[in-house]
Amino acid sequence: MSKQQIMFVVVDPNDEQHVALERVALTSQLQEVKPFVHVFVAVDGNAVDTRAYNANLVRDQSWFEEQIRVVLNNAGVEHLIEVSWSSEWQESIMQSAKRANASLIYLPVHANTSNRRFFFTESKWELLKGAACPVVLIRPSARTERKKILAAVNFQATRDVQVELNEKILAEARHFCEVYDAELHVVNGYMDSYSYPDRGRLANETGVPTDRIHVDNGYTSDVVSKVAENINADLVVMGTLGQNGMTKTRRGNTAERLIDALDTDVMVINHG
Repeated sequence: MSKQQIMFVVVDPNDEQHVALERVALTSQLQEVKPFVHVFVAVDGNAVDTRAYNANLVRDQSWFEEQIRVVLNNAGVEHLIEVSWSSEWQESIMQSAKRANASLIYLPVHANTSNRRFFFTESKWELLKGAACPVVLIRPSARTERKKILAAVNFQATRDVQVELNEKILAEARHFCEVYDAELHVVNGYMDSYSYPDRGRLANETGVPTDRIHVDNGYTSDVVSKVAENINADLVVMGTLGQNGMTKTRRGNTAERLIDALDTDVMVINHG
């Protein structure tokens, strides 16, 4: 029997739709063992107008009951609600998730403008690159199923930290395939013939059948998004390096382009 997961779900009271909370309620029905849900209510001051006239920042008891408790009670999910007043949004999430021993963090991601699909504040990038557990970015329009999981790896990597990141991505992808009884696919992009990944090695080291291994030429963001669309992936698992404390100045162009290119939910594995 699978071990119970502790899902740490971020809810912003300023939002009209709580997509991360809804996704947890729905995907919990797919699991053999329903998760315990830790709801974290807090406002990202970098993304939300926190001035007094924003009435959405004033929430009464009925809001918590109707917007959070009813959703999780209807799903039959055990839960607790925690509220944070900290101005350090991302740090408060990371610290609380550690205290809760969270299996993963569910973070809602919203559309911003017509020329960019999704909007990331610096605080969100700091969270992605500093979290001790995987962060799942939840899209409002993504599918709620978890039947095909796509792991994005880089088997051309030679640095130890990159090799270790590949291993973490595959380990998490396998784990969640087991949790959701899902089909695992692996994708690896390359830019030229000199960096063409060895398909045999990919098959041997991942244990994935060759028909579920996808190797293509192009930028990582283009290759992964194309494969995700072609196989109808429900979740993409990718990695990012913690940049050794330089998260404020180095967001990571590949990770940013990939997240922006995808329409599915994305699990980000941080390797500091």
